[in-house]
Amino acid sequence: MEHMTAPAPAPASRRVLLAAPRGYCAGVDRAVIAVEKALEQYGAPVYVRHEIVHNKYVVQTLEKKGAIFVERTEEVPEGNIVMFSAHGVAPVVHEEAARGKLATIDATCPLVTKVHKEAIRYANEDFDILLIGHEGHEEVIGTSGEAPDHITIVDGPHDVEKVTVRDESKVVWLSQTTLSVDETMETVDALKTKFPLLVSPPSDDICYATSNRQAAVKVMGADSDLVIVVGSKNSSNSIRLVEVAKDAGAKAAYLVDFASEIDEAWLEGVTTVGLTSGASVPEVLVEEVLEWLAARGYADVEIVKTAEESITFSLPKELRRDLRSEAAELVADK
Repeated sequence: MEHMTAPAPAPASRRVLLAAPRGYCAGVDRAVIAVEKALEQYGAPVYVRHEIVHNKYVVQTLEKKGAIFVERTEEVPEGNIVMFSAHGVAPVVHEEAARGKLATIDATCPLVTKVHKEAIRYANEDFDILLIGHEGHEEVIGTSGEAPDHITIVDGPHDVEKVTVRDESKVVWLSQTTLSVDETMETVDALKTKFPLLVSPPSDDICYATSNRQAAVKVMGADSDLVIVVGSKNSSNSIRLVEVAKDAGAKAAYLVDFASEIDEAWLEGVTTVGLTSGASVPEVLVEEVLEWLAARGYADVEIVKTAEESITFSLPKELRRDLRSEAAELVADK
């Protein structure tokens, strides 16, 4: 009887697992629209102190419309309008704007404002505040500035050992809104071991969007050979998504601003690609990655949905005023 050769197994089909939710959160959407509305109402230029959100594409797009991004308030010529970014600013920045005769629009995310208010409240009650967050991040700088004499920054579990407080019965922890949920709780657990009477904030400081995006990546990453996170290198929440994907079991995970940054070598031996985007990333950039992947055989797209999001925030109230006239009056009052 003639020996029959078994047919070779069919190659596994290539697919993309697309995380949901992903991309813009309510705070980012509000901030970006605020810049666009300010340009429409008042005309260019509108100055923005620091990047309105941490995304290269968004910043470049707004610059083309007439926004001017600066790092220091002093860079804005007097009599102009300056907007504060979604990350929030310290009280000293508002004082700088007043000295510079500037009309201001505060586009701070309301969830960041909540943390600022918590810091003020606990400082007024003379607590030592342990702020879990990344040293040098704009949001941490802004929150710390609300009560610099009461706040100690704790940059992860490795920082806990060196933390000292005045009174172990009056210690509270707060956090940056864009951290890894798991690492933050690891830090909190370490702090509670050291300070058993540590007080927790009334509600979780890590924003709903950060938590939701990380939860989706945990599910998606567990089934992915490769995870691509669309986001900028200075975006804390995007960087955390890469870390979460790896922790969830993805063999590899990379952060890219644009589809053109993807290295085709990453696809070698890859059957399943997970795809998500940070909270400051417009959907158009995700669509470009999907097109790039489809052109290379990854046309089958499955949605991995773990939460519904319906939160929206109203635009900054300053947009209802004639800020150009206000700025002119500030200069005239010199």
